[in-house]
Amino acid sequence: MAERIDGKAIAAEVIASVKEGTAWLLREKGIQPGLAVIIVGEDPASEVYVSSKSRMANECGFLSVKRELPAATSEAELVRLLEELDADPKIHGILVQLPLPGHIDAKRVIQLIAPEKDVDGFSFVNIGKLRTGELGTAFLPCTPAGCMLLIERVRGKDLAGLDAVVVGRSNIVGKPMANLLLAADCTVTVAHSRTRDLASVVRRADILVAAVGRPEMIKGDWIKPGATVIDVGINRIPAPERGEGKTRLVGDVEHAAAEKAAGAITPVPGGVGPMTIAMLMVNTLVSAYRSAGLEPPSF
Repeated sequence: MAERIDGKAIAAEVIASVKEGTAWLLREKGIQPGLAVIIVGEDPASEVYVSSKSRMANECGFLSVKRELPAATSEAELVRLLEELDADPKIHGILVQLPLPGHIDAKRVIQLIAPEKDVDGFSFVNIGKLRTGELGTAFLPCTPAGCMLLIERVRGKDLAGLDAVVVGRSNIVGKPMANLLLAADCTVTVAHSRTRDLASVVRRADILVAAVGRPEMIKGDWIKPGATVIDVGINRIPAPERGEGKTRLVGDVEHAAAEKAAGAITPVPGGVGPMTIAMLMVNTLVSAYRSAGLEPPSF
């Protein structure tokens, strides 16, 4: 039976280190890390995400700024707010919660965030640094960065020569995940929902990262014995066994069958999810250290 990779516990360790780094920076340099989170409109899921990010920022000792704007906010108004936050030395990280209302060009808005405050790692500057291996000065997208930390907890930092398969090609997870694994000297294959004979591709993976967004698409008998399986998917499916109208969360991997072959596997929920917010806090702390000309702590 596979080892359960406890994302909640590992994220808690990361947050404890962030708190220590924050306390030192404030005590020794008088600098409090600042995170600004912007939400436009009243999307319920977005409101939950923004509240959890703001709550964690407060817990870490950050200056936490939450700007809630009405859905009718113009793109020009949002741009002006971003310019203010970019110029504010007390703010070290800026996050615009997606999706944005249809009349706002989300791609343009994201690129207006200063790269040194782009703690989501979505700016072209940070993407370019990741693609070219300049990880020491880049902000890494939070979910892939969290996945790498989980992988290293199981496999150690030396991943050279391992076969890694990423199922999913999104700009937020799949592509940056592949680049991080390449930077770690893995042999990387990027697959997706239209890959021919996906099962045979997955079966050669020492490290499998499933981020395709389809419930239990990766079958248990596709898993290589001893593989490390990181399931990024969070899918809600009907659960009639729990009662009429009930649902449950599942990942992109058929977990019950996969854990019989895997060496280690993340649960859903409780695996990758907690790491995403933890790495957002890490990026904000790192930004604050860099703004003071200091070497940031490593995680």
